[in-house]
Amino acid sequence: MGTSQKPTRKFIAVTTAVLAGGLLAACGNTAQNGGEGQPGTETTAQNGSEGLKIGALLPATGDLSSIGQYMIDALPVLVDTVNQCGGVNGAPVTLVQEDSQTEPAAAAEAMTKLTEVDNVAGVVGAFGSSISNAAVDIAARNQVMMISPGSTSTIFTERAQNGDFNGYWARTAPPDSYQAEALASLAMERGFDSVATAVINNDYGVGFEEEFVPAFQDMGGSVVNEGSPVRYDPKATTFESEATAAFSDNPDAVMGVLYVETGALFLKAAYQQGLMQDATVLLTDGVYSGEFPEKVGKNEQGEYILEGALGTTVGAGGPGLEQLQAALGTEPEAFVPHTWDAGALLMLAAEAGDTNTGEAIKENLRAVANPEGQEVSDVCQALELLRNGEEINYQGASSRVDIDELGNVRGVYDVWTVNADGSLETVEKIDVQEQQGS
Repeated sequence: MGTSQKPTRKFIAVTTAVLAGGLLAACGNTAQNGGEGQPGTETTAQNGSEGLKIGALLPATGDLSSIGQYMIDALPVLVDTVNQCGGVNGAPVTLVQEDSQTEPAAAAEAMTKLTEVDNVAGVVGAFGSSISNAAVDIAARNQVMMISPGSTSTIFTERAQNGDFNGYWARTAPPDSYQAEALASLAMERGFDSVATAVINNDYGVGFEEEFVPAFQDMGGSVVNEGSPVRYDPKATTFESEATAAFSDNPDAVMGVLYVETGALFLKAAYQQGLMQDATVLLTDGVYSGEFPEKVGKNEQGEYILEGALGTTVGAGGPGLEQLQAALGTEPEAFVPHTWDAGALLMLAAEAGDTNTGEAIKENLRAVANPEGQEVSDVCQALELLRNGEEINYQGASSRVDIDELGNVRGVYDVWTVNADGSLETVEKIDVQEQQGS
C-alpha cells in the first residue's frame, strides 16, 4: 500500500452505498478501493433503516501516525467489501473515523463523540496502549464494544480481571507478556548477556519493561539498570540525559520500547554522544515503521545509524492473510491485519446477534470466533453462514483470533532487522499459538 495523504480534519465519516439495483448477494465481489466519502459527511441505508455504525479511533497524526495511516486506509476497504456482499443485518455499514492524535486526552474526547454523538455500536481502536486506556472506560460506560488492533499493554488484562470493562473490551494483538518473552529469548540467542532498558513512560513502555526484565533474568540475563530504569516523558523533545543513562553501564544491548518520533530523537541523541558503538539496539513494535531508520538518520559516512538493530513486532500469520492481501491489492503493512480483523469481528458479532448494538456485539464476539464453529476466513462467506443460521469460527488475517474471556489473543511475532539501505527485513517468526497451544 502506498503512503496516503494524512487527514487534515479530526473527523472523517465514511460510508459505502449499496450498488444500483440492490445489495450484492455474491460474496466474491469485493472492492479494490476504500470507497471514501467526503470528510464530515455521513449517510444511512437507502431503504431508510438504520444500519450498523462503527467507529475508528486511530492515529492520523502524532507519534504513531507513520504506522496508523495504513490502518486507517484499510478500514474503508473492509466496509466496502462487506457492503457489496449484503452489509450487516440487511443494511450497509457506516464507518466514522476519528484521529486519536496519539494523545490520551484527544482520544478521550474523540471516543466521547463517537459514543455519545455518533452513537456507534463498536470502535476499532485505539492503537497506543495509553490511548486506549484513556478511551476504554468511555466506551464501556456507553455500552460500545471496543476492539484494539495494537494496544498490547498487560494493564488491560489486569483491568479485565477486575471487571472494569464489563466485557466491552478486546484486542486482536496479543499482550506484551508474550512479546517481552520473545524479545528476551532473542536477546539471549544473540549472546547479549547484559541489557539496559529505556522506555517511553506510559502504559505501553512501562508495562513492557515490567514483563521483559523478569523474563530476561529468568533466562540468565542481567538488566544493568534495573534499579534505575530509563523512562522518558512522551512529551519530551531532548533526550541527552536519558541516552547517557541508558548506555552508560556498557551493556551488550539496549532494549528500547519507544514511539517513532520521540524514539528517533532518543537514539539520535545517543549516537551524537558516541554511545552506540558497542551496544546493539533491541526494539519493539512501537517503532516498526519504514520511516524510523530515516528519522534516526545516517552517520558521517552516509550509513544508517540503526543498521544491524534488531526488534520484534506483532506479526501476522492467520489463515485470512491471503484474502486480506487480495482485497487491498498489496501486502499489508504492520498492524493492518489486526485492524481488519477488529473491524470484521465487530460486524460478524452484530450479524450473529441480529442487532446493531454494542451489547449484541459484546454478547456474540467470542461466539463468532468459536473453535467449535465452521472455520472461515473470508468475511463475506462468514456473514453468509451466519445469515443461514450456521455457527462460525472466524480465522483472521492476523491470527486465528481466538479471543479469551479477558479479551486477549495469542499471536505471531516477527523478528526484524535494519538493513544497510535502511529497510526493515523480517528474518524470523515466533508463533506463540504453536508454542503455547491453541
